[in-house]
Amino acid sequence: MIAVGIVDDHPVVRVGLSHVLARWPEIQVVSSGATVGELGDTASLDLVMLDLYLGEDAPALAEITLLAGSVPVLVISASARPADVLGAIRAGASGYLTKDCPPELLAAGALTVASGGFALTGELADIIRSACPAGTDPDGGAAAPVSLSPREEQTLSYLARGFTHAQIATRLGIRTSTVNTYVERIRDKLQAGNKADLTRAALTRAALTRGAQARAGQARGVRTVPGPAPAGVARAASR
Repeated sequence: MIAVGIVDDHPVVRVGLSHVLARWPEIQVVSSGATVGELGDTASLDLVMLDLYLGEDAPALAEITLLAGSVPVLVISASARPADVLGAIRAGASGYLTKDCPPELLAAGALTVASGGFALTGELADIIRSACPAGTDPDGGAAAPVSLSPREEQTLSYLARGFTHAQIATRLGIRTSTVNTYVERIRDKLQAGNKADLTRAALTRAALTRGAQARAGQARGVRTVPGPAPAGVARAASR
């Protein structure tokens, strides 16, 4: 049983989320409130679902950081702005879903994050990539490429799309232990300390690749268009 806490400043939203999640017997909402303080002791929780804007003009990044030190945080927000998504991830969120997502996706995201994975819809990942200017990372900074081997690039791409280590091994025709080694190398090279860092790194590299492809296309007089986003929830680095 996964014990879930919900933080949202709208009572109707809290009731609605609780009602939706009640359809999954492995998920139980045990506490909810308009603020983090109203949750009580979070040590007994397996997951906190948090609204990004708790009645304020600024995102609740401090609350995410505070909670993420002891419990996985899944942000549920009406905002799909790249800055909000990346801000939440940088603050320590282990996932980000929009409030218009289907109930099945909400439950899948909750189960993924509670089990140690990372949840991000392909639509949000595509929005972030598309919003990045050519040659910059998703934070708007200058490009700082790190060299990965072709196999490491493939592995990172699969991780960001939600494949488990075992699934990646099957796709690449290698052993799971080899994938584990690739992941450790990637984390070391990209200085990605956790699953959220690894997912953000994958989005960054996708943006840089898009920028390089755009420049190459312009040089050849060809217009490049980003490909379609992967469907469903991306569970990064879950095994």
